[in-house]
Amino acid sequence: MEIINYVQQPKKHSSVRFFRNTSGIFSPKNKNRSAGSSAFLLSKKPFSFRRLFGGIWRGVSCIGRFAAKKSKIILIVLSILVVAAGLTGTAIYFYLNIINHTGPIAFNNTDREDYISLDRMMNRFAMDEKDIEDELTDEAISLENLVITQPVSFQTYKVKSGDTISGITSRFGLRNISTLISINNISNVRQLTAGQKLKIPSMDGIIYTVKKGDSIDSVVAKYKIKMETLLDVNELSSETLSVGQTLFIPGAALDNVTLKNALGELFIIPISAPFRWTSPYGWREDPIAKVRSFHTGVDLACPKGTPILASQSGKVVTVAQSRVYGNYIIIDHGNGYRTLYAHMSKTIAKKGTWVNQGAKIGLVGSTGYSTGNHLHFMVFKNDIRINPMTVLK
Repeated sequence: MEIINYVQQPKKHSSVRFFRNTSGIFSPKNKNRSAGSSAFLLSKKPFSFRRLFGGIWRGVSCIGRFAAKKSKIILIVLSILVVAAGLTGTAIYFYLNIINHTGPIAFNNTDREDYISLDRMMNRFAMDEKDIEDELTDEAISLENLVITQPVSFQTYKVKSGDTISGITSRFGLRNISTLISINNISNVRQLTAGQKLKIPSMDGIIYTVKKGDSIDSVVAKYKIKMETLLDVNELSSETLSVGQTLFIPGAALDNVTLKNALGELFIIPISAPFRWTSPYGWREDPIAKVRSFHTGVDLACPKGTPILASQSGKVVTVAQSRVYGNYIIIDHGNGYRTLYAHMSKTIAKKGTWVNQGAKIGLVGSTGYSTGNHLHFMVFKNDIRINPMTVLK
């Protein structure tokens, strides 16, 4: 009787919670609903594909009937998933464009002629080491065979606004910018000012100052130039030289180091007062969001009100305010280069005006997305961000 009672009342005697409801699977009441699933799997009849696919079909039908009965619940779940996806997309956009400082900056090109002029200027100034070496090599090749019988002559030129050393060189038919740099003892070509007077020689060459121990033979050997050419160009009646005497060496060029120093820095650090580098360009932990993000510029921390300088001469194309950059300024330097100065407490430069390298354009602050007083400095090349440290040399 105990055995029969156990079989007839499994709910009462089952000690395993998981199997308490298994009797419903085989009950006549649930025969149709469960035959295609559990009963099929426990059947001892021979296996056949017909029975397999039949069971699958009945299972799918069962799911379909369940979906029909629970359609409202399914629609609610789908709606929740759609809303969640939208919120996720919004969060990603916010992270990339607000927290991560990677949102695109709108550049408005309003004065085509000014930009063309800027491009020309930067193309002349932005010479890399290879360009300089090529220039030196090309000029030096012909010196051994160079024969000049006419003495060098000079004229004076008054620098005008917008002039560049390269432009003046070309205007007077000269080939080497070393010529004007040497003749006029220019220490930084980027500091030419309107009204400055320059001596323009009638031919390319540099000035050499005679030192103790020099002789006409040593100078000729150093620059690989013919003696008669050196004598004729400088109108020397004697081969005797005196210390401090200046000689014009036709066709010669400045050495690489001297020329690069005279060309000056392409961009200067926009803070001249004491400061600390606090965040480099590249990946870092965002100081506010505490998440890994890409830092699009370099940060220079210093007290509020510290003057911010134009890193290079150019035209102020944007003076604006945003939630991310706070008060900021964008300067166009030509040749695709633009710089952005963010988080200013005050902007000084006006949109549409020309500013020279080193001019005060604003004051350090902590406006926008900022944790403290600092300058967020960015450099763009053809509207693409680049590492500012590659041009701050």
